[in-house]
Amino acid sequence: MHRHTLRSSAVATTVALAAGMLVALGAPTAHAAAGATLPFTSVEAESATTTGAKIGPDYTQGTLASEASGRQAVRLTAGQRVEFTVPRAANAVNVAYSVPDGQSGTLNVYVNGTRLAKTIAVTSKYSYVDTPWIPGARTHHFYDNARLLLGQNVQAGDKVAFEATGTQVTVDVADFEQAAGPVGQPAGSVSVVSHGADPTGQGDSTQAFRNAIAAAQGGVVWIPPGEYRLTSSLNGVQNVTLQGAGHWHSVVRTSRFIDQSSSSGNVHIKNFAVIGEVTERVDSNPDNFVNGSLGPNSSVSGMWLQHLKVGLWLMGNNDNLVVENSRFLDMTADGLNLNGNARGVKVRNNFLRNQGDDALAMWSLHSPDTNSSFENNTITQPNLANGIAIYGGTDITVSNNLISDTNALGSGIAISNQKFLDPFHPLAGTITVDGNTLVRTGAMNPNWNHPMSALRVDSYDSAIEANVRITNTTITDSPYSAFEFVSGSGRGFAAKNVTVDGATVRNTGTVVVQAETQGAATFRNVTATGVGAAGIYNCPYPTGSGTFTLTDGGGNSGWSSTWSDCSTWPQPGQGNPDPDPTRNLALGRQATATGHQDVYTAGKAVDGDANSYWESANHAFPQALTVDLGSPQAVRRLVLKLPPSPAWGARTQTFSVQGSTDGSSYSTVVGSQGHRFDPATGNTVTVSLPSGTNLRYLRLHVTANTGWPAGQFSEVEAYLS
Repeated sequence: MHRHTLRSSAVATTVALAAGMLVALGAPTAHAAAGATLPFTSVEAESATTTGAKIGPDYTQGTLASEASGRQAVRLTAGQRVEFTVPRAANAVNVAYSVPDGQSGTLNVYVNGTRLAKTIAVTSKYSYVDTPWIPGARTHHFYDNARLLLGQNVQAGDKVAFEATGTQVTVDVADFEQAAGPVGQPAGSVSVVSHGADPTGQGDSTQAFRNAIAAAQGGVVWIPPGEYRLTSSLNGVQNVTLQGAGHWHSVVRTSRFIDQSSSSGNVHIKNFAVIGEVTERVDSNPDNFVNGSLGPNSSVSGMWLQHLKVGLWLMGNNDNLVVENSRFLDMTADGLNLNGNARGVKVRNNFLRNQGDDALAMWSLHSPDTNSSFENNTITQPNLANGIAIYGGTDITVSNNLISDTNALGSGIAISNQKFLDPFHPLAGTITVDGNTLVRTGAMNPNWNHPMSALRVDSYDSAIEANVRITNTTITDSPYSAFEFVSGSGRGFAAKNVTVDGATVRNTGTVVVQAETQGAATFRNVTATGVGAAGIYNCPYPTGSGTFTLTDGGGNSGWSSTWSDCSTWPQPGQGNPDPDPTRNLALGRQATATGHQDVYTAGKAVDGDANSYWESANHAFPQALTVDLGSPQAVRRLVLKLPPSPAWGARTQTFSVQGSTDGSSYSTVVGSQGHRFDPATGNTVTVSLPSGTNLRYLRLHVTANTGWPAGQFSEVEAYLS
């Protein structure tokens, strides 16, 4: 998907950066660990020994460091090297790297100081993607992945080095793995080679694959070790298993593997690689591993998918599909998208790196995705959107995923009613977001000119009516905020029915809760340390659209402070500055009223525009206007206005000033009396409040108006002096 323009059990998992490795630590037995169980161990280049230069950390959109794992990498000029200490027994390695646009070269490989005959080719061919039709996008997708069977076994503690030749190479991370040897042909299977497929990759094997699939209906199509080139997609695939000797050994070279709108199902695809030649993103092209439907009761497992537009773009009937134990690398768009009508789909234990859009998405277009889940996946470096995005759907689960290093236009997890197209089916039922770990997630959104959080609940195109349950969450090193509640379209739809129960937030750059729309959430057992600016930013937009209510369910600590000034954005690590003592405390704050006439809502009285105004229900005194100042304030002076136009004749309004610190128990601050508004003196009244006044909720209780049968204020301003 492309982008347009806030607590009962202990946290289940923690993440440590030890010796440059991202390691999921053990969880209590009551809860599963986050992320996939992977057959490799990743080591960051910046933790290795190098003769090159380390870059980063950086969170700026469009830089090499910002797209890197850990937001750091190592830059090598020709002849320079980076040497890794092998973390485990291995015979294979995958390297994430970047070279300058338009260039290519090689990496020489050394094991314990001895250069191997094998090299790793590096190229910019699959990088530097431009998507000018996506607002806020810049050139992105700088990195690529290249793999190599070493031809020998190395042990933990051995040294493997990579040396740049022919061009500058930025090395990000190396994955070390003990790759199993090729498995043998299953008994009774139909080999694609027996139907004419060329395992050298020279000939076109498309028809051979089609013939083998036709011959093996109800059985297994065997893809022996080798490379096979397909020049067009397969269709009519149903009631068959496509099986390889392992993704290190059986490789299919094609940008379009299966493209079909329907299938009777029972399709099982496993244990081979599909590597494409997609070098740019063209959304109208089906340049996907699977485009459309595999049919009910199908599965995808043990696959290596790379250099495609999308791994799986799923439409039609894919009931009870399971996608597991696979790797998604270097897609120019989504890793996987359940594009409506997904029922009972499970996507679990997969690894996704360097996707050009949402790594995993559900988009309920045409019909809702229902009872489907993303579970125990490890996602890193989606470079134009979210790690996981749920756009609508009913009874969806996002659980035990490990997500890191999201870049522009995205959060680690987004729970959203952004529809993109119609007919769209908004979030419904219960949305379960449980046991997820988010590391360095969240990014600046250039369209909004403010940040997106690690975990975002977004009432973009309609209010969120579903029950959203966010539990057992760990958020570490978010560059901006941890939890965000927003209506991303700017229309102020409510984000409500949200519970955040059990979360640990460490070293968040700005705030723990970023509330930017009306709505409500309950927080329990949310603990925060290392908060960069303040605990809470609560400034719903548009001004006056409504309030966002945070209910303290108990057990919360470390984030009780509130950002003091809604006219400014907190910056990472700046702390909560002392506010301007001369500022209008009511400007932009949440305003409510006992009633309003037509479009003259309460928010008009705190929007900074003296020409707009609140007008209560007519002929219905008494009426009241209440402004939430966000925190208790020693208010000493009110300035009350009506529109300055002479058309607003002089009038006297009778009202009292009341105050409260909790929003439920009010006391009289200034007794009821008449106040004269006259356009000859600017239609302005000043009311002094007694010394010792301390209130959060300011209420004007109006009982009469000689100029109109309603309470009226165009601006309510509150000052400390």
